[in-house]
Amino acid sequence: MMRGTLAELEAVVAVAGHGGFRAAARELGISSSALSQQIAALETRLGIRLFNRTTRSVSLSAAGEQFLAEVTPALAAIRNAIDLADEHRAEPSGTLRINMAIGAARMVLEPYLLEYLDRYPQMNLEVVTEGALVDINAQGFDAGVRILEAVPSDMTAIPIGGTIRPAIVGSPAYFKGRSLPQVPADLMHHRCIKARMASGSIYRWEFGKRGQAFTLDVPGNLILDDSDLLHRAALRGVGIAYLNQWQVTDDIAAGRLIHVLEDWTPPYPGLCLYYPGRRHLPAKMRAFIDLIREINRRRA
Repeated sequence: MMRGTLAELEAVVAVAGHGGFRAAARELGISSSALSQQIAALETRLGIRLFNRTTRSVSLSAAGEQFLAEVTPALAAIRNAIDLADEHRAEPSGTLRINMAIGAARMVLEPYLLEYLDRYPQMNLEVVTEGALVDINAQGFDAGVRILEAVPSDMTAIPIGGTIRPAIVGSPAYFKGRSLPQVPADLMHHRCIKARMASGSIYRWEFGKRGQAFTLDVPGNLILDDSDLLHRAALRGVGIAYLNQWQVTDDIAAGRLIHVLEDWTPPYPGLCLYYPGRRHLPAKMRAFIDLIREINRRRA
């Protein structure tokens, strides 16, 4: 008799990957209590404790570590077999889970993600936004979206969208009575809105001209960790912000924001969809990749 169902084995991998029940339950689409009961039932049948639990943490026991080491490749083989069978479907089905930063989600939602659902209405699409880079394999994602330089080296990546161009902007109210900066060094005499990155560091504004690139630690008394908040603060006249041009194009055209130092902010490689380099991709992923390439060709 099989002593652990596939769902229970997936539960063990999820809890071990997340280091807790709550995040693992969200990934699996069940309640934390149901997940805990699954693990407890499996432990009872096996006669071993897979996890050490305290009120603050969940960690694998020695027996759990050995069990996970044996189960993980077996589950990978089962998933691969399912993916191979899925290739014979006429249409993709199931759930496509993608991890990305919130800014990336805003950029790709309408041109790519919603188009995917329009084309394949039987598909479910789940987008999880996180600032920090995560292990998409360990956390049960099919793919991730990040800028090219952030894509892990062991992943396959394809461009999604074009290059990204920064825009340094401030409102007419802010610039009233102030000189527009002509070179980056002029920013040292302005009030800038600073950004805290997911890593915890303060973003140093990036510049480039005539093949030379450098960064600048600009002055400012406001630090925000969300691009929408930076955008709103700039519109409010708090100071100068460093944003993506796509985010402020309409505001510049309408005169709500003034674009400065345009020739000092060249474009850089944009977003990529990345995923584990498998020989056999499930139909849902192949369909999404084909759609991205089609849209990219239309935009070229």
